[in-house]
Amino acid sequence: MGQCRFLRPRPAPVNRRVDPYSLRLFVAAAQAGSIVRAAAQEHIAASALSRRLADLEHALGRPLLVRSPRGVALTEAGRVVLARGLQLDADLQALVRDVQAEGDAVRGTVRLYANMSSVIGFLPERLKRFMAAFPQVRVELHEMDTGDVLRACRDDRADVGVGVQMQAPAGIDAWHFAQDPLYVVVPASHPLAAQAAVDFAQALDHALIGIHQGGALDRQLHARALELGRAFAPTVSVSSFDAVCRMVEAGLGVAVVPQSAAAAYAGAAHFARRPLAASWAARSLHLYALHRSPQPRATQALIDSLKG
Repeated sequence: MGQCRFLRPRPAPVNRRVDPYSLRLFVAAAQAGSIVRAAAQEHIAASALSRRLADLEHALGRPLLVRSPRGVALTEAGRVVLARGLQLDADLQALVRDVQAEGDAVRGTVRLYANMSSVIGFLPERLKRFMAAFPQVRVELHEMDTGDVLRACRDDRADVGVGVQMQAPAGIDAWHFAQDPLYVVVPASHPLAAQAAVDFAQALDHALIGIHQGGALDRQLHARALELGRAFAPTVSVSSFDAVCRMVEAGLGVAVVPQSAAAAYAGAAHFARRPLAASWAARSLHLYALHRSPQPRATQALIDSLKG
């Protein structure tokens, strides 16, 4: 008759943590060949160091040292642990150097999303100043409409944004960047060129050149025209401020653009640039960033540099 034996399941191995300090003490003892000498080097009592080594052996489940009155010698497992311990110590020292080096220089990449008028009017000089002060920081600049700038900041696709002042979503910080009021650009021979400033209702009486349908400025002009019971109906719409001014130059109409764009593209004598006579024409640009405390150093450095 066969025999039936009941086999007890083996206990699952205990997952014990390896203490980095104990590993460091083991390396010291292995290199010194003596617990007493290692304890003196590490400024710890020999008895305490011995307990640490025993705890390490218990955690690893293997004897690491052969102890004798003449000192200590490595077991095969001890040789493996010594090699890994030396590598870990080198990695830790490199980590310390890298962290300390971060204190000496600001470096990294900052994702900057900015609207069209800030790109042509204000950012080039400010970015040049920033990059001269922080040569180890790389700025990735993307041109977007203000709405897209805010969405990129909210979704953490942008570290810093620049756009028209508007109500920022929750979790987005904002700072003043620059004033960029609206101007009316007309040919020098146009009847509106004789005025010191142009009312929006007067501009609506003439053929208009539109910019970036659906963008922040386009939506604003449509809304302001509706308040007057009028329609903002451009005869031509283009996607850039230089194209707008080129259409004005050709006599196809007049345009409402930010002062930055007017200065960049309508500075020649055959243009006339007149302030838009409306309280809402006092247009402000803001910086935006996802709220973090603290911000990464490169991001904070760019924000501080760009603040108006």
